[in-house]
Amino acid sequence: MTDRSLINLATPLAAARGSRLLSLALCVAMLSACAVGPDYQRPPAAAPVQYKEAAGWRQASPSDSLARGAWWELYGDQQLNGLIEKLNRSNQTVAQSEAQYRQAQALVRSARGAFFPTVDLTVGKNRSSQGTGSSSSSLTSSSSGIRDTYTAQAGVSWEADIWGKLRRGLEADTANAEASFADLAAMRLSQQSELVQNYLQLRVIDEQKRLLEATVEAYQRSLKMTENQYRAGVSGKDAVAQAQTQLKSTQADMVDLIWQRAQFENAIAVLIGLPPAEFSLAETKTIPALPEVPLGLPSQLLERRPDIASAERSVMAANANIGVAKAAYYPDLTLSLNGGYSSSTYANWISVPNRFWSVGPQLAMTLFDGGQRSAEVDRSEAAYDETVAKYRQTVLDGFREVENYLVQLKVLEDEAGVRQEALDAARESLRLTRNQYKAGLIAYLDVVVIQATALNNERNVLSLLQSRLIASVQLIAALGGGWDGALQVSENK
Repeated sequence: MTDRSLINLATPLAAARGSRLLSLALCVAMLSACAVGPDYQRPPAAAPVQYKEAAGWRQASPSDSLARGAWWELYGDQQLNGLIEKLNRSNQTVAQSEAQYRQAQALVRSARGAFFPTVDLTVGKNRSSQGTGSSSSSLTSSSSGIRDTYTAQAGVSWEADIWGKLRRGLEADTANAEASFADLAAMRLSQQSELVQNYLQLRVIDEQKRLLEATVEAYQRSLKMTENQYRAGVSGKDAVAQAQTQLKSTQADMVDLIWQRAQFENAIAVLIGLPPAEFSLAETKTIPALPEVPLGLPSQLLERRPDIASAERSVMAANANIGVAKAAYYPDLTLSLNGGYSSSTYANWISVPNRFWSVGPQLAMTLFDGGQRSAEVDRSEAAYDETVAKYRQTVLDGFREVENYLVQLKVLEDEAGVRQEALDAARESLRLTRNQYKAGLIAYLDVVVIQATALNNERNVLSLLQSRLIASVQLIAALGGGWDGALQVSENK
């Protein structure tokens, strides 16, 4: 047979071999296209058409230049904005969540790496000995049975994802990473909300302190006037005692505000990552403005609340884990290729006569495991049901929180109007009573009662303002951090 005939004969053989390899590759690809386990679908959750307590709210008009997500800028306080920036950089609780998110990202990269072949390289020396099985061997040299083996080996292995186990695992890890990112956003929002609430309460305390300082000055003047009248014989000793009691009680209330303010100041220091001894906030003469609350859309609550997003991603991960558990019923196909050199002498180690290689697929499956796989599938399905229930409960809790804060703000707004009317009346009553006392028409005891009533109304108005500010922060947090997106959608309708 000529060389040309050999070539002509080898060509169809090579073509047939290539065709078989191509067919095998196509079969593997087609099998890899399927993945066991259910495909994810978002669980239905109860969502009302509109908030029950939204009726009666006027449409607000936030600044168009307000940065998306910078909800704390609604309060118009530059010092507060600076504190939030420090929190975003240095808060240690947020740093923990951020590190957890990076761990979840690393797991996703590891899951992606499972789709690629694994390449191993092994180089080593093995020293071994084997007995001759004859008693005469004891008469020979002790080194006659010792042998050195030098080995250099490279191997490539790849697991074909026929049943989608790797893909479901990647799907689960990706969903967990997204849930971790949502947890990070939720933790950041929670810490921001806590800082803003502490800051607003601290500023209200500053205003209460200014009120008490002004009241103490007024009481000191009243005490001096009463003492003068006592020396002149116009009033009795009891009036002086009453004036002193009123003055000292108010001064004690001022002292009580010191530790309250210190607690909020120390809490803010920790939130921005500083020890309390290295942080202080100077008093200001203004309280941040109360933002106007626009109408909200319940359908957007799912999109803006990070805790709800995290709960849904957990459902996705649990759904994918069902596929991973079911894939354990099917065999694993691994393709491997190994080759290298092995020699008993270092000099001729890397040479053609010492080479070896092996190639071939490996199909492995468990025939009997005592029900472990079915138990794992049942566990995965139960875990999925748990995450679905948790997701639905998180949605319900979200709507409940929004409804609570909406009605709280609405009631507090109505109460504020009545409280202000009561304060105006108390101030007028105090003015008239003081004039009557100066004219000698009434006793100082009557003045004391009216002064206490007026001060109580002043403090009630400030406490009510504090409650409204705190409720506004809580509503913003319940909506996922602001309402810009909801406002834009409602305007486009």
